[in-house]
Amino acid sequence: MSGPIRMTLQEAEGLAMDALVACRTSPDTARATARALVQAEADGQKGHGLSRVPCYAAQSRNGKVDGFARPSVRKLAPSVLRVDAAHGFAYPALDLAVAEIAPLARSQGIALATIHRSHHFGQAGAVVERLADRGLVGLLLGNAPKAMAFWGGRQPMIGTNPVAIAAPVPEGPPLVIDMALSQVARGKVMAAQQVGEPIPEGWALDPDGNPTTDAAAALKGSMLPIGGAKGAALALMVEVLSAALTSSHFGWEASSLLDDVGPPPDLGQTLVAIDPAPSSEGGFLSRMGDLIAAFAREPGVRPPGSRRLENRARAAREGITLPPTLHAEILSLLEAAA
Repeated sequence: MSGPIRMTLQEAEGLAMDALVACRTSPDTARATARALVQAEADGQKGHGLSRVPCYAAQSRNGKVDGFARPSVRKLAPSVLRVDAAHGFAYPALDLAVAEIAPLARSQGIALATIHRSHHFGQAGAVVERLADRGLVGLLLGNAPKAMAFWGGRQPMIGTNPVAIAAPVPEGPPLVIDMALSQVARGKVMAAQQVGEPIPEGWALDPDGNPTTDAAAALKGSMLPIGGAKGAALALMVEVLSAALTSSHFGWEASSLLDDVGPPPDLGQTLVAIDPAPSSEGGFLSRMGDLIAAFAREPGVRPPGSRRLENRARAAREGITLPPTLHAEILSLLEAAA
């Protein structure tokens, strides 16, 4: 078998975009989606990266996701927006939400955007980072199809339900904290399954409730929450704030993001943007500077997200690598449509 396929970021984005367009996705949507997937790949979040292209393409081709959907936004209150992803990919809806919520947060101090009829939203930190780049504090959370049991149960009911926050600092890139509420993001298990690698023990249970290192068995079973019962409760909070608040499907009601079977998943995301200047009376950036400085005083301690920035810089210099099986699978999408 040949070794990993190395590509520039531009080449990878073009490949992903072409594959999506070939499978019934509009060029604009394909571009926004490919850009988000390649950014995740460059940041080292491979579970939200190009490994998603084959299942995205299959869903668009079969109509589980509408590749030609155009998101729309309504203003329902002075600082509340409702974005309709129209059963399309989440990335164009998130792009619209970021563009609309930023000026609203500036005028109101805080703004909320609820996104419904949505899909997999990938690397949450990348979205709120864009708000932090504009001087705002951003918070994003969203639900996902069932992958974790309620605490004490065995049947998957709620998703891994990522949450991310980003805040500007006086100098350098924003502080970004992005995490799923399972031990690891489910996408990492999917990426391991695609290349036939085992997963560490402690990540997941098999369908019978037993610990497993088999990625395929883990995907059929359930993920373990961070922090035991407390992590499970946090995931439930996100379910309330992303599914109930947006009037979207709960995790156990949503169809899988990993295949092209069934109706659209109809997931929800909630985005909050805060202008920190009014609430802190102008002291926010100074306090954030003190926070970052505290990390520097402790040997061996770095702010969250430091590895992501290192991965991003390396990818910009050297490109990224794809497993040959994944590269061949994406190329086959183009050949099938030719």
